[in-house]
Amino acid sequence: MSTEVRVPTLGESVTEATVATWFKKPGDPIAVDEMLCELETDKVTVEVPSPAAGILGEIVAQEGTTVSVDALLAVISEGAAKAAAPASGPAKPASVDGAKLDIMVPTLGESVTEATVASWFKRPGDAIARDEMLCELETDKVSVEVPAPASGTLGEILADEGATVAAGARLAVMIARDAPQDSAAPSPSPAAAPANGKGIEHAPSARKMMAEKGLRPDQITGSGRDGRIMKDDVRRAAQAPKPEPAPAPTPVPRAPVAAEDEAREERVRMTRLRQTIARRLKDAQNSAAMLTTYNEVDMSGVMALRREYKDLFEKKHGVKLGFMSFFTKACCHALREVPEVNAEIDGTDIVYKNFVHMGIAVGTPTGLVVPVVRNADQMGFAEIEKKIAELGIRARDGKLSMSEMQGGTFTISNGGVYGSLMSSPILNPPQSGILGMHKIQDRPVVETGQIVIRPMMYLALSYDHRIVDGKGAVTFLVRVKEALEDPRRLLMDI
Repeated sequence: MSTEVRVPTLGESVTEATVATWFKKPGDPIAVDEMLCELETDKVTVEVPSPAAGILGEIVAQEGTTVSVDALLAVISEGAAKAAAPASGPAKPASVDGAKLDIMVPTLGESVTEATVASWFKRPGDAIARDEMLCELETDKVSVEVPAPASGTLGEILADEGATVAAGARLAVMIARDAPQDSAAPSPSPAAAPANGKGIEHAPSARKMMAEKGLRPDQITGSGRDGRIMKDDVRRAAQAPKPEPAPAPTPVPRAPVAAEDEAREERVRMTRLRQTIARRLKDAQNSAAMLTTYNEVDMSGVMALRREYKDLFEKKHGVKLGFMSFFTKACCHALREVPEVNAEIDGTDIVYKNFVHMGIAVGTPTGLVVPVVRNADQMGFAEIEKKIAELGIRARDGKLSMSEMQGGTFTISNGGVYGSLMSSPILNPPQSGILGMHKIQDRPVVETGQIVIRPMMYLALSYDHRIVDGKGAVTFLVRVKEALEDPRRLLMDI
Protein backbone atom coordinates (compact mmCIF):
# COMPACT_ATOMS: atom_id res chain seq x y z
CA MET A 1 0.00 0.00 0.00
CA SER A 2 1.38 3.44 -0.89
CA THR A 3 0.49 7.08 -0.35
CA GLU A 4 1.07 9.87 -2.86
CA VAL A 5 2.69 13.14 -1.82
CA ARG A 6 1.34 16.00 -3.93
CA VAL A 7 1.90 19.75 -4.25
CA PRO A 8 -0.44 21.55 -1.81
CA THR A 9 -2.46 24.69 -2.54
CA LEU A 10 0.10 27.46 -2.92
CA GLY A 11 -2.05 30.51 -2.31
CA GLU A 12 -4.22 32.91 -4.21
CA SER A 13 -3.09 33.37 -7.86
CA VAL A 14 -0.05 31.08 -7.37
CA THR A 15 -0.15 28.08 -9.69
CA GLU A 16 3.36 26.66 -9.67
CA ALA A 17 6.48 26.35 -7.53
CA THR A 18 10.05 25.11 -7.67
CA VAL A 19 11.26 22.16 -5.58
CA ALA A 20 13.98 23.81 -3.48
CA THR A 21 15.14 21.07 -1.10
CA TRP A 22 14.36 17.46 -0.22
CA PHE A 23 14.95 16.74 3.46
CA LYS A 24 14.62 12.98 2.96
CA LYS A 25 15.95 10.50 0.40
CA PRO A 26 14.42 7.26 -0.92
CA GLY A 27 14.51 4.55 1.73
CA ASP A 28 14.40 6.92 4.70
CA PRO A 29 11.77 6.22 7.41
CA ILE A 30 9.37 9.11 7.93
CA ALA A 31 6.67 10.01 10.47
CA VAL A 32 3.30 11.66 9.97
CA ASP A 33 3.66 15.45 9.49
CA GLU A 34 7.46 15.23 9.24
CA MET A 35 8.74 17.74 6.68
CA LEU A 36 9.64 16.08 3.38
CA CYS A 37 10.56 18.95 1.10
CA GLU A 38 10.43 22.68 0.62
CA LEU A 39 8.86 24.47 -2.34
CA GLU A 40 9.62 28.05 -3.37
CA THR A 41 7.05 30.25 -5.12
CA ASP A 42 7.25 33.85 -6.32
CA LYS A 43 5.87 35.00 -2.96
CA VAL A 44 6.51 32.48 -0.19
CA THR A 45 8.32 29.31 0.78
CA VAL A 46 6.04 26.30 1.38
CA GLU A 47 6.86 23.19 3.40
CA VAL A 48 5.35 19.86 2.44
CA PRO A 49 4.64 17.54 5.39
CA SER A 50 4.27 13.78 5.16
CA PRO A 51 0.61 12.68 4.96
CA ALA A 52 1.44 9.24 6.42
CA ALA A 53 4.13 7.26 8.24
CA GLY A 54 6.26 4.85 6.27
CA ILE A 55 9.29 4.67 4.01
CA LEU A 56 9.98 7.27 1.33
CA GLY A 57 9.89 5.51 -2.01
CA GLU A 58 10.35 7.20 -5.37
CA ILE A 59 10.97 10.95 -5.61
CA VAL A 60 9.17 12.05 -8.76
CA ALA A 61 10.06 15.77 -8.73
CA GLN A 62 13.74 16.37 -8.09
CA GLU A 63 15.27 19.56 -6.67
CA GLY A 64 15.04 22.40 -9.18
CA THR A 65 11.93 20.98 -10.88
CA THR A 66 9.00 23.33 -11.52
CA VAL A 67 5.73 21.74 -10.41
CA SER A 68 2.08 22.82 -10.55
CA VAL A 69 -0.58 22.58 -7.83
CA ASP A 70 -1.54 18.95 -7.09
CA ALA A 71 1.38 17.55 -9.07
CA LEU A 72 2.92 14.30 -7.80
CA LEU A 73 6.07 14.88 -5.75
CA ALA A 74 6.85 11.44 -4.30
CA VAL A 75 5.41 8.14 -3.11
CA ILE A 76 5.44 6.78 0.47
CA SER A 77 5.43 3.04 1.04
CA GLU A 78 3.47 2.31 4.22
CA GLY A 79 3.84 -1.46 4.12
CA ALA A 80 7.61 -1.35 4.55
CA ALA A 81 7.35 0.66 7.74
CA LYS A 82 4.75 -1.64 9.24
CA ALA A 83 6.79 -4.71 8.40
CA ALA A 84 9.80 -3.26 10.12
CA ALA A 85 7.95 -2.81 13.43
CA PRO A 86 7.37 -5.92 15.59
CA ALA A 87 3.75 -6.80 16.29
CA SER A 88 4.28 -6.64 20.03
CA GLY A 89 5.38 -3.00 19.98
CA PRO A 90 8.80 -1.36 19.96
CA ALA A 91 11.64 -3.57 21.12
CA LYS A 92 13.45 -2.62 24.30
CA PRO A 93 17.18 -1.99 23.93
CA ALA A 94 19.48 -4.74 25.09
CA SER A 95 21.50 -4.21 28.25
CA VAL A 96 25.25 -4.45 28.50
CA ASP A 97 27.71 -4.27 31.41
CA GLY A 98 30.89 -2.25 31.25
CA ALA A 99 29.71 0.12 28.53
CA LYS A 100 31.19 3.61 28.58
CA LEU A 101 28.54 6.35 28.69
CA ASP A 102 29.14 10.03 28.17
CA ILE A 103 27.60 12.40 30.73
CA MET A 104 26.41 15.34 28.64
CA VAL A 105 25.35 18.91 29.39
CA PRO A 106 21.54 18.83 29.11
CA THR A 107 19.40 21.34 27.23
CA LEU A 108 19.74 24.54 29.23
CA GLY A 109 16.66 26.41 28.07
CA GLU A 110 15.69 28.95 25.47
CA SER A 111 18.54 31.35 24.50
CA VAL A 112 20.94 29.74 27.04
CA THR A 113 23.99 28.25 25.32
CA GLU A 114 26.51 27.69 28.10
CA ALA A 115 26.85 27.04 31.82
CA THR A 116 29.46 26.86 34.55
CA VAL A 117 30.17 23.64 36.45
CA ALA A 118 29.37 24.66 40.03
CA SER A 119 29.81 21.42 42.00
CA TRP A 120 30.56 17.73 41.46
CA PHE A 121 28.75 15.52 43.96
CA LYS A 122 30.75 12.43 42.95
CA ARG A 123 34.42 11.65 42.36
CA PRO A 124 36.04 9.26 39.86
CA GLY A 125 35.63 5.71 41.10
CA ASP A 126 32.44 6.44 43.07
CA ALA A 127 29.49 4.10 42.59
CA ILE A 128 26.41 5.84 41.23
CA ALA A 129 22.77 4.84 40.83
CA ARG A 130 20.52 5.70 37.91
CA ASP A 131 19.08 9.24 38.25
CA GLU A 132 21.43 10.06 41.14
CA MET A 133 22.65 13.66 40.90
CA LEU A 134 26.22 13.86 39.62
CA CYS A 135 26.85 17.58 39.36
CA GLU A 136 25.23 21.00 39.35
CA LEU A 137 25.56 23.58 36.58
CA GLU A 138 24.96 27.31 36.92
CA THR A 139 23.51 29.23 33.97
CA ASP A 140 22.71 32.90 33.62
CA LYS A 141 19.25 32.22 35.03
CA VAL A 142 18.97 29.00 37.03
CA SER A 143 20.91 26.07 38.47
CA VAL A 144 20.61 22.76 36.61
CA GLU A 145 21.27 19.35 38.17
CA VAL A 146 22.67 16.59 35.95
CA PRO A 147 21.46 13.05 36.83
CA ALA A 148 23.20 9.78 35.99
CA PRO A 149 21.72 8.13 32.88
CA ALA A 150 22.39 4.65 34.30
CA SER A 151 23.82 2.80 37.28
CA GLY A 152 27.54 2.16 37.37
CA THR A 153 30.83 3.84 38.32
CA LEU A 154 31.98 7.36 37.58
CA GLY A 155 35.09 7.28 35.41
CA GLU A 156 36.83 10.42 34.19
CA ILE A 157 35.59 13.97 34.89
CA LEU A 158 36.15 16.04 31.75
CA ALA A 159 34.86 19.40 33.01
CA ASP A 160 36.12 20.42 36.45
CA GLU A 161 34.37 22.78 38.84
CA GLY A 162 34.50 26.33 37.50
CA ALA A 163 34.76 25.25 33.86
CA THR A 164 32.44 26.83 31.30
CA VAL A 165 30.66 24.25 29.13
CA ALA A 166 28.37 24.55 26.12
CA ALA A 167 24.99 22.84 25.75
CA GLY A 168 25.58 19.28 24.55
CA ALA A 169 29.23 19.18 25.71
CA ARG A 170 30.71 16.17 27.51
CA LEU A 171 31.00 16.49 31.29
CA ALA A 172 32.32 13.08 32.27
CA VAL A 173 32.50 9.41 31.35
CA MET A 174 30.95 6.63 33.39
CA ILE A 175 31.23 2.84 33.29
CA ALA A 176 27.65 1.67 33.12
CA ARG A 177 26.05 -1.35 34.73
CA ASP A 178 22.94 -2.64 32.89
CA ALA A 179 23.03 0.36 30.58
CA PRO A 180 20.77 0.57 27.53
CA GLN A 181 22.93 -0.54 24.59
CA ASP A 182 21.82 2.34 22.38
CA SER A 183 22.97 4.80 25.06
CA ALA A 184 26.57 3.67 24.47
CA ALA A 185 26.46 4.97 20.93
CA PRO A 186 28.59 8.04 20.38
CA SER A 187 26.75 11.30 20.83
CA PRO A 188 26.02 13.31 17.72
CA SER A 189 28.49 16.01 16.86
CA PRO A 190 27.52 19.58 17.58
CA ALA A 191 27.30 20.21 13.85
CA ALA A 192 24.42 17.76 13.62
CA ALA A 193 22.37 19.63 16.19
CA PRO A 194 19.55 21.87 15.04
CA ALA A 195 20.65 25.33 14.10
CA ASN A 196 18.85 27.07 16.94
CA GLY A 197 19.24 24.52 19.72
CA LYS A 198 15.47 24.08 20.15
CA GLY A 199 15.02 20.83 18.23
CA ILE A 200 13.76 22.65 15.10
CA GLU A 201 15.48 22.13 11.76
CA HIS A 202 15.41 25.38 9.81
CA ALA A 203 14.86 25.44 6.06
CA PRO A 204 18.13 24.74 4.19
CA SER A 205 17.63 27.76 1.96
CA ALA A 206 17.18 29.86 5.11
CA ARG A 207 20.39 28.49 6.64
CA LYS A 208 22.28 29.29 3.46
CA MET A 209 20.97 32.86 3.39
CA MET A 210 21.73 33.30 7.13
CA ALA A 211 25.34 32.37 6.41
CA GLU A 212 25.46 34.82 3.50
CA LYS A 213 23.94 37.67 5.50
CA GLY A 214 25.87 36.96 8.70
CA LEU A 215 22.69 36.42 10.78
CA ARG A 216 22.06 34.03 13.69
CA PRO A 217 18.81 32.11 14.28
CA ASP A 218 18.20 33.99 17.56
CA GLN A 219 18.04 37.23 15.55
CA ILE A 220 15.18 36.00 13.37
CA THR A 221 11.52 35.21 14.10
CA GLY A 222 10.50 32.06 12.23
CA SER A 223 7.14 31.90 10.49
CA GLY A 224 7.27 28.19 9.65
CA ARG A 225 5.94 25.22 11.57
CA ASP A 226 6.92 25.32 15.29
CA GLY A 227 8.87 28.54 14.69
CA ARG A 228 10.97 27.14 11.84
CA ILE A 229 12.91 29.86 10.01
CA MET A 230 12.12 30.19 6.32
CA LYS A 231 13.99 32.00 3.54
CA ASP A 232 11.57 34.96 3.59
CA ASP A 233 12.10 35.36 7.35
CA VAL A 234 15.84 35.76 6.76
CA ARG A 235 15.22 38.23 3.95
CA ARG A 236 12.98 40.36 6.18
CA ALA A 237 15.50 40.28 9.03
CA ALA A 238 18.33 41.29 6.69
CA GLN A 239 16.30 44.27 5.42
CA ALA A 240 15.30 45.46 8.92
CA PRO A 241 17.19 48.50 10.23
CA LYS A 242 20.06 47.53 12.49
CA PRO A 243 20.22 49.18 15.94
CA GLU A 244 23.38 51.10 16.64
CA PRO A 245 25.66 49.13 18.96
CA ALA A 246 25.91 50.53 22.45
CA PRO A 247 29.36 51.83 23.34
CA ALA A 248 31.35 49.42 25.47
CA PRO A 249 31.42 50.53 29.11
CA THR A 250 34.75 51.83 30.36
CA PRO A 251 35.88 49.67 33.28
CA VAL A 252 36.35 51.59 36.51
CA PRO A 253 39.85 50.97 37.88
CA ARG A 254 40.06 49.60 41.39
CA ALA A 255 41.26 52.05 43.99
CA PRO A 256 44.73 51.39 45.42
CA VAL A 257 44.68 49.15 48.47
CA ALA A 258 47.28 49.16 51.19
CA ALA A 259 49.22 45.92 51.58
CA GLU A 260 48.00 45.36 55.15
CA ASP A 261 44.37 45.84 54.01
CA GLU A 262 44.74 43.58 50.99
CA ALA A 263 45.85 40.74 53.24
CA ARG A 264 42.54 40.99 55.09
CA GLU A 265 40.38 41.03 51.94
CA GLU A 266 38.49 38.06 50.55
CA ARG A 267 38.08 37.74 46.78
CA VAL A 268 35.14 35.59 45.57
CA ARG A 269 34.27 35.05 41.91
CA MET A 270 30.79 36.31 40.96
CA THR A 271 28.33 33.55 40.12
CA ARG A 272 26.89 33.50 36.61
CA LEU A 273 23.53 34.50 38.06
CA ARG A 274 25.04 37.55 39.79
CA GLN A 275 26.94 38.51 36.60
CA THR A 276 23.71 38.28 34.61
CA ILE A 277 21.79 40.37 37.16
CA ALA A 278 24.49 43.06 36.98
CA ARG A 279 24.54 43.05 33.17
CA ARG A 280 20.75 43.09 32.72
CA LEU A 281 20.21 45.89 35.23
CA LYS A 282 22.86 48.02 33.54
CA ASP A 283 21.45 47.20 30.08
CA ALA A 284 18.01 48.32 31.28
CA GLN A 285 19.43 51.71 32.27
CA ASN A 286 21.31 52.06 28.99
CA SER A 287 18.50 51.00 26.61
CA ALA A 288 15.31 52.40 28.18
CA ALA A 289 14.32 56.00 28.87
CA MET A 290 13.61 55.07 32.47
CA LEU A 291 11.73 57.41 34.77
CA THR A 292 10.11 56.88 38.18
CA THR A 293 6.94 58.43 39.59
CA TYR A 294 5.84 58.14 43.22
CA ASN A 295 2.68 58.12 45.28
CA GLU A 296 1.57 56.91 48.69
CA VAL A 297 -1.29 54.69 49.74
CA ASP A 298 -3.24 54.39 52.98
CA MET A 299 -3.22 50.66 53.75
CA SER A 300 -6.01 50.87 56.37
CA GLY A 301 -8.67 49.36 54.07
CA VAL A 302 -6.55 46.39 52.97
CA MET A 303 -5.32 45.72 56.51
CA ALA A 304 -8.87 45.84 57.95
CA LEU A 305 -10.21 43.50 55.25
CA ARG A 306 -7.29 41.12 55.70
CA ARG A 307 -7.68 41.15 59.49
CA GLU A 308 -11.40 40.36 59.22
CA TYR A 309 -11.15 37.47 56.74
CA LYS A 310 -7.62 36.02 57.07
CA ASP A 311 -8.67 33.10 59.32
CA LEU A 312 -11.67 32.14 57.16
CA PHE A 313 -9.54 32.56 54.02
CA GLU A 314 -6.79 30.26 55.30
CA LYS A 315 -9.28 27.70 56.57
CA LYS A 316 -11.05 27.49 53.21
CA HIS A 317 -8.14 27.82 50.80
CA GLY A 318 -5.23 26.42 52.81
CA VAL A 319 -3.04 29.48 52.21
CA LYS A 320 -2.51 32.72 54.09
CA LEU A 321 -4.01 35.95 52.79
CA GLY A 322 -1.08 38.29 52.22
CA PHE A 323 -0.64 41.72 50.69
CA MET A 324 0.74 40.51 47.34
CA SER A 325 -2.63 39.28 46.06
CA PHE A 326 -4.14 42.74 46.69
CA PHE A 327 -1.29 44.45 44.84
CA THR A 328 -1.42 41.94 41.98
CA LYS A 329 -5.16 42.43 41.55
CA ALA A 330 -4.81 46.23 41.81
CA CYS A 331 -2.08 46.26 39.14
CA CYS A 332 -4.09 44.03 36.79
CA HIS A 333 -7.04 46.39 37.29
CA ALA A 334 -4.88 49.45 36.45
CA LEU A 335 -3.16 47.79 33.47
CA ARG A 336 -6.51 47.40 31.71
CA GLU A 337 -6.95 51.17 31.79
CA VAL A 338 -3.32 52.00 30.93
CA PRO A 339 -2.26 49.16 28.56
CA GLU A 340 1.00 50.82 27.48
CA VAL A 341 2.48 50.01 30.92
CA ASN A 342 1.88 46.34 30.02
CA ALA A 343 3.46 46.67 26.56
CA GLU A 344 6.95 46.31 25.13
CA ILE A 345 8.98 47.74 22.26
CA ASP A 346 9.97 45.43 19.39
CA GLY A 347 12.10 47.40 16.94
CA THR A 348 9.83 50.17 15.72
CA ASP A 349 6.63 48.42 16.91
CA ILE A 350 4.79 48.56 20.24
CA VAL A 351 3.45 45.16 21.29
CA TYR A 352 0.39 45.45 23.54
CA LYS A 353 -0.31 42.43 25.74
CA ASN A 354 -3.99 41.57 26.20
CA PHE A 355 -3.06 39.46 29.22
CA VAL A 356 -1.00 39.92 32.38
CA HIS A 357 1.88 37.60 33.20
CA MET A 358 2.90 39.12 36.54
CA GLY A 359 6.57 38.90 37.54
CA ILE A 360 7.12 38.74 41.31
CA ALA A 361 10.69 39.66 42.28
CA VAL A 362 12.09 37.27 44.90
CA GLY A 363 15.37 37.60 46.78
CA THR A 364 17.27 34.32 47.13
CA PRO A 365 20.65 33.41 48.69
CA THR A 366 22.18 33.44 45.18
CA GLY A 367 20.55 36.64 43.90
CA LEU A 368 17.36 38.20 42.63
CA VAL A 369 15.04 36.10 40.45
CA VAL A 370 11.65 36.98 38.99
CA PRO A 371 9.24 34.03 38.68
CA VAL A 372 6.10 34.72 36.64
CA VAL A 373 2.45 34.24 37.65
CA ARG A 374 0.84 33.58 34.28
CA ASN A 375 -2.58 34.98 33.44
CA ALA A 376 -2.75 36.72 36.81
CA ASP A 377 -5.57 38.89 35.48
CA GLN A 378 -7.78 35.78 35.30
CA MET A 379 -7.02 34.55 38.84
CA GLY A 380 -8.77 35.07 42.14
CA PHE A 381 -7.09 36.02 45.42
CA ALA A 382 -6.62 32.40 46.52
CA GLU A 383 -5.10 31.29 43.20
CA ILE A 384 -2.65 34.19 43.26
CA GLU A 385 -1.57 33.54 46.86
CA LYS A 386 -1.07 29.82 46.20
CA LYS A 387 0.97 30.44 43.06
CA ILE A 388 3.14 33.10 44.68
CA ALA A 389 3.80 30.83 47.68
CA GLU A 390 4.72 27.91 45.41
CA LEU A 391 7.05 29.99 43.22
CA GLY A 392 8.65 31.62 46.26
CA ILE A 393 9.58 28.24 47.77
CA ARG A 394 10.93 26.96 44.44
CA ALA A 395 12.94 30.17 43.98
CA ARG A 396 14.58 29.93 47.41
CA ASP A 397 15.38 26.24 46.80
CA GLY A 398 16.87 27.02 43.38
CA LYS A 399 14.30 24.77 41.65
CA LEU A 400 12.72 27.25 39.25
CA SER A 401 12.68 26.21 35.61
CA MET A 402 13.47 28.55 32.72
CA SER A 403 9.85 28.67 31.62
CA GLU A 404 8.78 29.85 35.10
CA MET A 405 10.95 32.98 34.75
CA GLN A 406 10.18 33.94 31.16
CA GLY A 407 7.39 35.84 29.49
CA GLY A 408 6.51 38.35 32.23
CA THR A 409 4.71 41.50 31.07
CA PHE A 410 4.90 43.57 34.30
CA THR A 411 6.78 43.16 37.59
CA ILE A 412 6.15 43.87 41.28
CA SER A 413 9.12 44.23 43.63
CA ASN A 414 8.55 44.32 47.39
CA GLY A 415 11.48 46.01 49.10
CA GLY A 416 9.29 46.61 52.13
CA VAL A 417 9.95 43.10 53.45
CA TYR A 418 13.57 44.21 54.02
CA GLY A 419 12.54 47.53 55.61
CA SER A 420 12.94 49.78 52.55
CA LEU A 421 10.99 53.02 52.92
CA MET A 422 11.64 54.45 49.43
CA SER A 423 13.47 53.27 46.30
CA SER A 424 13.42 53.49 42.50
CA PRO A 425 13.11 49.98 41.02
CA ILE A 426 14.91 49.20 37.75
CA LEU A 427 12.95 47.84 34.78
CA ASN A 428 13.04 44.15 33.91
CA PRO A 429 13.58 44.27 30.09
CA PRO A 430 11.74 44.09 27.76
CA GLN A 431 8.94 45.13 30.15
CA SER A 432 7.93 48.77 30.29
CA GLY A 433 6.83 49.00 33.92
CA ILE A 434 7.73 47.80 37.42
CA LEU A 435 5.97 48.65 40.70
CA GLY A 436 8.01 49.05 43.86
CA MET A 437 6.29 48.34 47.20
CA HIS A 438 7.80 49.58 50.44
CA LYS A 439 7.53 49.39 54.20
CA ILE A 440 4.17 50.12 55.84
CA GLN A 441 4.77 52.82 58.43
CA ASP A 442 2.41 54.75 60.70
CA ARG A 443 2.54 58.42 59.70
CA PRO A 444 0.47 61.53 60.44
CA VAL A 445 -1.83 62.52 57.56
CA VAL A 446 -4.56 65.13 57.22
CA GLU A 447 -8.15 63.91 56.72
CA THR A 448 -11.05 66.39 56.59
CA GLY A 449 -8.93 68.99 58.35
CA GLN A 450 -7.80 66.63 61.14
CA ILE A 451 -4.35 65.10 61.70
CA VAL A 452 -4.70 61.34 62.07
CA ILE A 453 -2.26 58.42 62.17
CA ARG A 454 -2.54 55.98 59.25
CA PRO A 455 -0.48 52.99 58.05
CA MET A 456 1.07 54.47 54.91
CA MET A 457 3.18 52.95 52.13
CA TYR A 458 5.15 54.72 49.43
CA LEU A 459 4.65 53.32 45.92
CA ALA A 460 7.13 53.78 43.07
CA LEU A 461 6.43 53.08 39.39
CA SER A 462 9.48 52.97 37.11
CA TYR A 463 8.50 53.04 33.45
CA ASP A 464 9.94 53.31 29.95
CA HIS A 465 9.23 56.88 28.88
CA ARG A 466 9.66 55.88 25.22
CA ILE A 467 6.14 54.40 25.17
CA VAL A 468 4.63 55.43 28.52
CA ASP A 469 3.87 59.13 28.92
CA GLY A 470 3.82 60.85 32.29
CA LYS A 471 0.03 61.05 32.23
CA GLY A 472 -0.29 57.29 31.74
CA ALA A 473 2.23 56.51 34.48
CA VAL A 474 0.58 58.81 37.00
CA THR A 475 -2.89 57.48 36.07
CA PHE A 476 -1.71 53.90 36.57
CA LEU A 477 -0.33 54.65 40.02
CA VAL A 478 -3.46 56.57 41.04
CA ARG A 479 -5.67 53.62 39.99
CA VAL A 480 -3.52 51.25 42.07
CA LYS A 481 -3.79 53.63 45.03
CA GLU A 482 -7.60 53.90 44.66
CA ALA A 483 -8.04 50.13 44.47
CA LEU A 484 -5.93 49.53 47.57
CA GLU A 485 -7.51 52.27 49.66
CA ASP A 486 -10.97 50.93 48.81
CA PRO A 487 -10.59 47.20 48.01
CA ARG A 488 -14.31 47.02 47.20
CA ARG A 489 -13.43 48.66 43.86
CA LEU A 490 -11.65 45.43 42.87
CA LEU A 491 -14.84 43.42 43.49
CA MET A 492 -16.99 45.95 41.64
CA ASP A 493 -14.38 46.32 38.81
CA ILE A 494 -14.53 50.13 38.99
